[in-house]
Amino acid sequence: MRKYYYYHSTLSNFKYCNIISIKQSCNFSTLASTLIQSQEPYLPSPKLRNKSRYLANLLQRQPLSHKQIHAHIIISGLGYDTFIGNFLLSLYSKSGNLRYACRVFDKMTDRNLVTWSSMVSMYTQHGLSEESFLMFLEFRTSCDEGVNEYILTSVIRACTRLSSGDQMHGFVVKCGFDQDAYVGTSLIDYYAKNGYIDEARLVFDGLLERTAVTWTTIITGYVRNGISEVSLLLFSRMREVNAIPDRYVLSSILSACSVLKFIEGGKQIHAYVLRSVTEMDVSVVNVLLDLYMKCGRVQTARKLFDQMDIRDVISWTTMIAGYMQKSFDTEAISLFAEMTGLCWKPDGYACTSVLVSCGSTQDLDQGRKVHAYTIKANFESDSFVVSALIDMYAKCDSLTDARKVFDAMVDHNVICYNAMIEGYSRQEKLSEALDTFREMRIRLFSPTLFTFVSLLGVSAASLALELSKQIHGLIFKFGVALEIFAGSALVDVYAKCSCIKDARLVFEEMNEKDIVVWNAMFFGYTQQMENEEALRLYLELRLLGQNPNDFTFAALITATSNLASLQHGQQFHNQIMKMGLDSDPFIANALIDMYAKCGSFEEARKTFGSVKWRDVVCWNSMISTYAHHGEAEEALHMFDQMIKEGVKPNYVTMVGVLSACSHAGLVEDGLHHFKSMPEFGIIPGIEHYACVVSLLGRAGKLSEAKEFIEKMPIKPAAVVWRSLLSDCRIAGNIEIGKYAAEMAISIDPTDSGSYILLSNIFASKGMWVDVKRVRERMDLDGVVKERGRSWVEVNNEVHVFVARDKTHHEASLIYSILDDLILQLKVVGYVPDTTSLLMID
Repeated sequence: MRKYYYYHSTLSNFKYCNIISIKQSCNFSTLASTLIQSQEPYLPSPKLRNKSRYLANLLQRQPLSHKQIHAHIIISGLGYDTFIGNFLLSLYSKSGNLRYACRVFDKMTDRNLVTWSSMVSMYTQHGLSEESFLMFLEFRTSCDEGVNEYILTSVIRACTRLSSGDQMHGFVVKCGFDQDAYVGTSLIDYYAKNGYIDEARLVFDGLLERTAVTWTTIITGYVRNGISEVSLLLFSRMREVNAIPDRYVLSSILSACSVLKFIEGGKQIHAYVLRSVTEMDVSVVNVLLDLYMKCGRVQTARKLFDQMDIRDVISWTTMIAGYMQKSFDTEAISLFAEMTGLCWKPDGYACTSVLVSCGSTQDLDQGRKVHAYTIKANFESDSFVVSALIDMYAKCDSLTDARKVFDAMVDHNVICYNAMIEGYSRQEKLSEALDTFREMRIRLFSPTLFTFVSLLGVSAASLALELSKQIHGLIFKFGVALEIFAGSALVDVYAKCSCIKDARLVFEEMNEKDIVVWNAMFFGYTQQMENEEALRLYLELRLLGQNPNDFTFAALITATSNLASLQHGQQFHNQIMKMGLDSDPFIANALIDMYAKCGSFEEARKTFGSVKWRDVVCWNSMISTYAHHGEAEEALHMFDQMIKEGVKPNYVTMVGVLSACSHAGLVEDGLHHFKSMPEFGIIPGIEHYACVVSLLGRAGKLSEAKEFIEKMPIKPAAVVWRSLLSDCRIAGNIEIGKYAAEMAISIDPTDSGSYILLSNIFASKGMWVDVKRVRERMDLDGVVKERGRSWVEVNNEVHVFVARDKTHHEASLIYSILDDLILQLKVVGYVPDTTSLLMID
């Protein structure tokens, strides 16, 4: 394909106009060779010298026409002029025409230092670092002139990208440029970008003269290498020598403040910028937005964003990502919608951030809209966007869509596999998670720490102990066994699988433990009712200087609740108040439950009254407390107050309300509340049906209770029939009791409660033959009654007692005192009622 170049120029000084029509190929060298084929070697004449100056001036005045002017230069016989050649090299470099620049360079017979410097600089500026370095080596062998600061700066920049500039430093010193500010700045940049910040500092300290760029380079280098404190000190020194910071150093120092969460320093720099410039650069404002967001000043960041006259995509993205990171998910989604509404085009990072927020709020509709945009914007190959899409669909309970996104990927990677496994893990789909993991291994993707944590999560939820052990083995194989996240996941899974000793072994093997790991161990002990061990572990935590958090205290308060240790509970409550955590609803709920179980009803009331923000769990704790203490009217009053304050009851709420009605014999109220459950969107469950059966049974309506069970829309569990059986024992109804016991045993033949209740009914009627049959049936079915236990706290020590147990260190003294008490009871005429005693061991 041929191109036609027309050169039009009005030459007012010479008063003539030349119009030249030239046909040439894309390579102008063809034209040059044709035009000068018959010319003699170039001999400058006064006329040619004048024309050379004129054309050089013309190149300066009309740089965009340099190709046409170049063609005229060749025709005029000036193609090898050094001055014009250097000028052309610069113009072709700026326009990105490296091929033409190389042709000019190759045709130049006389090259000077500027020529070589232009070529080295051109290659460096266009990212061709290897070519730049080779050109420099050619210069050293082909040119007798010495180097200058410009060519050294360019070649050092090239070496920075090649990570091979150590020898250049020695060459700089040898050539005597080690004190040159520009060359020194390039060396500082080389060392800083390649991770040698100490060497960069040595070069910086050795410079007698430093420019603002020198300061910027060393400060940015420290920020890039994660040494933000030093960068702040250098910035202070920069201000002391009156060097004016530019937008680059301001952005870097603000980034350092963000890393350090140094909000006061960031505010001072913000004030400096406002005083020093009439209009803030958008890049500086963007870093300020990031600083305020990371330091939790979300409203300040939004105010600054709203005041911006000029915004770019980074401004919008910073705000959206900041909202997401600070869990302002609704605001993130709203701002993303505003951004697209104003015709801005969000980048992949903005899409990733808003998809995370959509998943957190389970906003599936908005997530689908963002998905549609990512398809239009061709982000389907962005692994972070795809992973966020999978995560969003999984969190929105749309695993089918998540799998479609995953299967549509052309190039899978470990991030997307992790997202899919985590999605299955969150939905407790063990089989699908393992199948995805197996596929991942077949395709030779190495699992990461996040992969193992997700797999341990789903195996813990499924109580799959053997699988957990296999995953543990793989973790050892890949060398991440003692990592904090993997360690806490292993502690959690072993604790949930009732292997608390294995959990403790993992815990002890970890070299580094954060509070999350300690909390996993605390909750493991409380879940397995090893409450004393939880309290002992807390002493270790404090001795090691670790600070507990709200989850720590929640676990410990649960442990004191299980022990019914009021003294320990009060001590933890005092520590919670000192740390300012007493207003946390999660902790308040645990405290209310603890005081209730310890029989300190008034303290439970006070704790509830001190909570400023009460969620449904907090109300449930108080309603259940009133119900268990027989305060049915107070429980129902609390329920009414909860509704008035706009708190929507849930499944647990209605269990507490129905339990209160059952204990107080409020049949009509209980049935009313049971029937009203669908109004709150609550589907009755087994616990609710059991409460209603107890409600009817305690009122003596055993036949109605039996009929109610038989008409249940769901299959009755053993606990429902057991509830009726318990009421039959109180009422002494043998017929319905036997029926209820048979139904309960048929559903759960291993539970001893049904046998015991039936035996007690027979014992109350003196039917000892039937009592014996129940005992024989229990022995035949291998059912063992769980031994009851009780405990008492004396002198800060909890003593646990089990029936017929003699393991206590003072058992002999205790039994002798009991015998003495029984003797004294008999003396005063006490006769025990043995009609309801269960006559089995």
